[in-house]
Amino acid sequence: MSKTYKVQWTSNAKEDLLNIVSLIKDDSPTIARDVYEKIKEKAHSSNLFPLRGQVVPELQKEGITMYRELMSSVWRIMYKVDSDTVYIMAVFDSRQNIEDLLLQKLLRSPILTSL
Repeated sequence: MSKTYKVQWTSNAKEDLLNIVSLIKDDSPTIARDVYEKIKEKAHSSNLFPLRGQVVPELQKEGITMYRELMSSVWRIMYKVDSDTVYIMAVFDSRQNIEDLLLQKLLRSPILTSL
């Protein structure tokens, strides 16, 4: 029997999903709801076989291999696998430049300090 992983959404990923839905909702609430459900379903499908997603190519070329992605239509769902949890890290439109999007996220993130 295969291991089942928990799926946990980070606040960044939740914000990404809500922003996507909000933009689509202006044109069509029905399509927005459908996109929301499909992205959530695809993200939660990672709980059974989390390593099936490919390593994010843009990060892999920089030697960063801990992040994987699944596709749901044009949406890239970026995640990281830990011992028993799949962390959904971000949701991107695949038609956008991921390097620019990640840089924007880093610039918006609060600075963490250690005590």
